[in-house]
Amino acid sequence: MIILDPTTVPKRSQLNKRHIASHALFKEFGDTLLVSHYGDNESIKEEHKQSQTLSVCDLSMLPRTGFKGQGAPSWIEAQNLILPAQANTAVQQSSGSLVAKLSDQEILVLSDIFGQSKDVLHLSEKAEIDHNNHDKQVYSLPRGDSHCWLAVTGTLAAEMFSKICGVDLRTHKFTSGDIAQTSVAKTNAVVIRHDLGSTPVFYILSDISGVEFLWDCLLDAMTEYNGYPVGVSALQRLINER
Repeated sequence: MIILDPTTVPKRSQLNKRHIASHALFKEFGDTLLVSHYGDNESIKEEHKQSQTLSVCDLSMLPRTGFKGQGAPSWIEAQNLILPAQANTAVQQSSGSLVAKLSDQEILVLSDIFGQSKDVLHLSEKAEIDHNNHDKQVYSLPRGDSHCWLAVTGTLAAEMFSKICGVDLRTHKFTSGDIAQTSVAKTNAVVIRHDLGSTPVFYILSDISGVEFLWDCLLDAMTEYNGYPVGVSALQRLINER
Protein backbone atom coordinates (compact mmCIF):
# COMPACT_ATOMS: atom_id res chain seq x y z
CA MET A 1 0.00 0.00 0.00
CA ILE A 2 1.31 3.45 -0.93
CA ILE A 3 0.53 6.18 1.58
CA LEU A 4 0.10 9.56 -0.11
CA ASP A 5 -0.50 13.20 0.78
CA PRO A 6 -3.91 14.33 -0.54
CA THR A 7 -2.73 17.95 -0.69
CA THR A 8 -0.43 17.02 -3.59
CA VAL A 9 -3.24 16.00 -5.97
CA PRO A 10 -5.42 18.50 -7.88
CA LYS A 11 -8.79 16.94 -7.02
CA ARG A 12 -9.67 16.20 -3.42
CA SER A 13 -12.71 15.21 -1.41
CA GLN A 14 -14.77 18.07 0.02
CA LEU A 15 -14.21 16.31 3.35
CA ASN A 16 -10.44 16.42 3.02
CA LYS A 17 -9.89 18.80 5.96
CA ARG A 18 -12.05 16.65 8.22
CA HIS A 19 -10.12 13.53 7.22
CA ILE A 20 -6.76 15.16 7.91
CA ALA A 21 -7.99 16.45 11.27
CA SER A 22 -8.93 12.85 12.13
CA HIS A 23 -5.39 11.66 11.27
CA ALA A 24 -6.37 9.87 8.06
CA LEU A 25 -3.87 7.93 6.00
CA PHE A 26 -4.55 7.87 2.27
CA LYS A 27 -3.84 5.38 -0.49
CA GLU A 28 -4.03 5.38 -4.25
CA PHE A 29 -6.75 3.81 -6.41
CA GLY A 30 -6.01 4.33 -10.07
CA ASP A 31 -5.66 8.08 -10.45
CA THR A 32 -7.37 9.07 -7.20
CA LEU A 33 -6.86 8.98 -3.44
CA LEU A 34 -9.15 7.68 -0.72
CA VAL A 35 -8.83 7.38 3.03
CA SER A 36 -7.30 3.99 3.74
CA HIS A 37 -7.79 4.25 7.51
CA TYR A 38 -7.45 6.66 10.41
CA GLY A 39 -4.58 6.61 12.89
CA ASP A 40 -1.91 3.91 12.66
CA ASN A 41 -1.91 0.64 10.73
CA GLU A 42 -3.29 -1.27 13.72
CA SER A 43 -6.55 0.64 13.38
CA ILE A 44 -7.45 -1.20 10.14
CA LYS A 45 -8.54 -4.26 12.13
CA GLU A 46 -10.55 -2.11 14.53
CA GLU A 47 -12.22 -0.26 11.67
CA HIS A 48 -13.06 -3.52 9.94
CA LYS A 49 -14.85 -4.70 13.09
CA GLN A 50 -16.55 -1.33 13.48
CA SER A 51 -17.80 -1.39 9.88
CA GLN A 52 -19.78 -4.52 10.70
CA THR A 53 -21.71 -2.62 13.38
CA LEU A 54 -21.97 1.04 12.32
CA SER A 55 -19.64 3.29 10.36
CA VAL A 56 -19.49 5.86 7.58
CA CYS A 57 -16.92 5.96 4.79
CA ASP A 58 -16.18 8.66 2.21
CA LEU A 59 -16.07 7.15 -1.29
CA SER A 60 -16.47 10.47 -3.09
CA MET A 61 -13.21 10.19 -5.02
CA LEU A 62 -14.21 6.93 -6.72
CA PRO A 63 -15.51 7.15 -10.31
CA ARG A 64 -19.22 7.49 -11.02
CA THR A 65 -21.35 8.86 -13.81
CA GLY A 66 -24.92 9.04 -15.03
CA PHE A 67 -27.01 9.14 -18.19
CA LYS A 68 -30.49 10.37 -18.98
CA GLY A 69 -32.86 10.30 -21.94
CA GLN A 70 -35.21 8.00 -23.81
CA GLY A 71 -32.29 6.16 -25.37
CA ALA A 72 -30.25 5.82 -22.16
CA PRO A 73 -31.43 2.31 -21.14
CA SER A 74 -30.87 0.74 -24.58
CA TRP A 75 -27.55 2.58 -24.93
CA ILE A 76 -26.33 1.23 -21.57
CA GLU A 77 -27.28 -2.32 -22.59
CA ALA A 78 -25.45 -1.83 -25.89
CA GLN A 79 -22.28 -1.27 -23.82
CA ASN A 80 -22.57 -4.87 -22.53
CA LEU A 81 -23.85 -3.88 -19.09
CA ILE A 82 -26.78 -5.48 -17.28
CA LEU A 83 -29.62 -3.04 -16.68
CA PRO A 84 -32.05 -3.54 -13.77
CA ALA A 85 -35.52 -4.53 -14.92
CA GLN A 86 -37.28 -2.04 -12.64
CA ALA A 87 -36.73 1.57 -11.63
CA ASN A 88 -35.24 2.17 -8.17
CA THR A 89 -33.18 -1.00 -8.27
CA ALA A 90 -29.48 -1.66 -8.85
CA VAL A 91 -27.49 -4.56 -10.27
CA GLN A 92 -23.81 -5.36 -9.72
CA GLN A 93 -21.82 -6.05 -12.88
CA SER A 94 -19.20 -8.74 -13.41
CA SER A 95 -16.56 -5.99 -13.17
CA GLY A 96 -17.76 -5.09 -9.69
CA SER A 97 -19.34 -1.78 -10.72
CA LEU A 98 -22.96 -1.01 -9.92
CA VAL A 99 -25.64 0.05 -12.42
CA ALA A 100 -28.61 1.77 -10.77
CA LYS A 101 -31.86 2.58 -12.56
CA LEU A 102 -33.30 5.74 -10.99
CA SER A 103 -36.19 6.00 -13.46
CA ASP A 104 -37.16 4.63 -16.87
CA GLN A 105 -34.86 7.22 -18.43
CA GLU A 106 -32.10 7.83 -15.85
CA ILE A 107 -29.14 5.58 -15.06
CA LEU A 108 -26.39 5.90 -12.44
CA VAL A 109 -23.13 3.94 -12.66
CA LEU A 110 -20.77 3.52 -9.70
CA SER A 111 -17.28 2.05 -9.63
CA ASP A 112 -16.37 -0.89 -7.43
CA ILE A 113 -14.78 0.06 -4.09
CA PHE A 114 -11.37 -1.14 -5.27
CA GLY A 115 -11.44 1.46 -8.05
CA GLN A 116 -10.49 -1.22 -10.58
CA SER A 117 -13.58 -1.30 -12.82
CA LYS A 118 -13.21 0.60 -16.10
CA ASP A 119 -16.95 0.81 -16.77
CA VAL A 120 -17.31 4.47 -15.79
CA LEU A 121 -14.32 5.51 -17.90
CA HIS A 122 -15.51 3.44 -20.86
CA LEU A 123 -19.02 4.87 -20.70
CA SER A 124 -17.77 8.44 -20.43
CA GLU A 125 -15.51 8.01 -23.44
CA LYS A 126 -18.18 6.23 -25.49
CA ALA A 127 -20.78 8.87 -24.64
CA GLU A 128 -18.46 11.57 -25.95
CA ILE A 129 -17.97 9.66 -29.20
CA ASP A 130 -21.71 9.10 -29.58
CA HIS A 131 -22.58 12.68 -28.65
CA ASN A 132 -23.52 13.70 -32.18
CA ASN A 133 -25.87 10.76 -32.68
CA HIS A 134 -29.04 12.58 -31.68
CA ASP A 135 -31.22 9.56 -32.45
CA LYS A 136 -30.00 7.92 -29.26
CA GLN A 137 -31.26 10.78 -27.04
CA VAL A 138 -28.65 10.06 -24.39
CA TYR A 139 -27.35 12.85 -22.19
CA SER A 140 -24.37 12.55 -19.85
CA LEU A 141 -24.74 13.46 -16.18
CA PRO A 142 -21.27 13.89 -14.62
CA ARG A 143 -22.15 12.62 -11.17
CA GLY A 144 -18.52 12.71 -10.07
CA ASP A 145 -18.72 16.50 -10.18
CA SER A 146 -22.24 16.95 -8.84
CA HIS A 147 -22.74 14.26 -6.17
CA CYS A 148 -20.83 13.07 -3.13
CA TRP A 149 -20.72 9.34 -2.39
CA LEU A 150 -20.82 8.10 1.20
CA ALA A 151 -21.25 4.56 2.51
CA VAL A 152 -23.01 3.83 5.80
CA THR A 153 -22.34 0.28 6.95
CA GLY A 154 -23.29 -2.19 9.64
CA THR A 155 -26.11 -4.00 11.40
CA LEU A 156 -27.18 -0.83 13.25
CA ALA A 157 -27.26 1.35 10.14
CA ALA A 158 -31.01 1.01 9.51
CA GLU A 159 -31.81 1.87 13.12
CA MET A 160 -29.58 4.94 12.90
CA PHE A 161 -31.29 6.01 9.65
CA SER A 162 -34.68 5.95 11.40
CA LYS A 163 -33.60 9.15 13.17
CA ILE A 164 -32.81 11.12 10.01
CA CYS A 165 -34.68 9.45 7.12
CA GLY A 166 -38.41 8.93 6.60
CA VAL A 167 -38.01 5.75 4.53
CA ASP A 168 -38.00 2.42 6.34
CA LEU A 169 -34.53 1.06 5.58
CA ARG A 170 -34.75 -2.00 7.82
CA THR A 171 -33.08 -4.91 6.06
CA HIS A 172 -36.23 -7.03 5.77
CA LYS A 173 -38.04 -4.11 4.12
CA PHE A 174 -35.24 -2.54 2.08
CA THR A 175 -33.25 -5.35 0.49
CA SER A 176 -29.90 -5.36 -1.25
CA GLY A 177 -30.30 -3.70 -4.64
CA ASP A 178 -33.18 -1.46 -3.54
CA ILE A 179 -33.03 2.31 -4.09
CA ALA A 180 -34.81 5.11 -2.24
CA GLN A 181 -34.83 8.66 -3.56
CA THR A 182 -35.57 10.47 -0.35
CA SER A 183 -34.33 12.96 2.26
CA VAL A 184 -31.49 12.14 4.66
CA ALA A 185 -30.94 14.72 7.39
CA LYS A 186 -33.13 17.13 5.40
CA THR A 187 -30.87 16.66 2.38
CA ASN A 188 -32.14 15.23 -0.92
CA ALA A 189 -30.35 11.94 -1.49
CA VAL A 190 -30.28 8.69 -3.40
CA VAL A 191 -29.86 5.74 -1.03
CA ILE A 192 -28.78 2.43 -2.54
CA ARG A 193 -28.48 -0.73 -0.48
CA HIS A 194 -25.45 -2.65 -1.70
CA ASP A 195 -24.24 -5.17 0.86
CA LEU A 196 -20.57 -6.07 1.10
CA GLY A 197 -20.26 -9.70 2.11
CA SER A 198 -22.78 -10.27 4.89
CA THR A 199 -22.71 -6.67 6.12
CA PRO A 200 -25.56 -4.27 5.24
CA VAL A 201 -24.21 -1.27 3.32
CA PHE A 202 -26.09 1.83 2.23
CA TYR A 203 -24.60 4.11 -0.40
CA ILE A 204 -25.71 7.75 -0.16
CA LEU A 205 -25.38 10.07 -3.14
CA SER A 206 -26.27 13.70 -2.61
CA ASP A 207 -25.41 17.22 -3.78
CA ILE A 208 -21.68 17.56 -3.28
CA SER A 209 -22.02 21.12 -2.00
CA GLY A 210 -23.74 19.82 1.14
CA VAL A 211 -21.48 16.87 1.91
CA GLU A 212 -19.87 18.46 4.97
CA PHE A 213 -23.30 19.08 6.52
CA LEU A 214 -24.45 15.56 5.67
CA TRP A 215 -21.25 14.00 7.04
CA ASP A 216 -21.61 15.87 10.33
CA CYS A 217 -25.29 14.91 10.62
CA LEU A 218 -24.47 11.23 10.07
CA LEU A 219 -21.74 11.33 12.71
CA ASP A 220 -24.11 13.04 15.14
CA ALA A 221 -26.81 10.43 14.50
CA MET A 222 -24.25 7.66 15.08
CA THR A 223 -23.11 8.97 18.46
CA GLU A 224 -25.52 6.97 20.60
CA TYR A 225 -24.52 3.78 18.72
CA ASN A 226 -20.78 4.48 19.04
CA GLY A 227 -20.40 4.66 15.27
CA TYR A 228 -17.49 6.50 13.66
CA PRO A 229 -15.72 7.02 10.29
CA VAL A 230 -13.65 4.27 8.71
CA GLY A 231 -11.45 4.10 5.64
CA VAL A 232 -12.03 2.11 2.48
CA SER A 233 -9.68 -0.67 3.66
CA ALA A 234 -12.29 -1.71 6.23
CA LEU A 235 -14.99 -1.96 3.55
CA GLN A 236 -12.75 -4.00 1.26
CA ARG A 237 -12.29 -6.57 4.01
CA LEU A 238 -16.05 -7.08 4.14
CA ILE A 239 -16.22 -8.33 0.54
CA ASN A 240 -15.29 -11.98 1.15
CA GLU A 241 -17.29 -12.40 4.38
CA ARG A 242 -20.45 -14.48 4.10
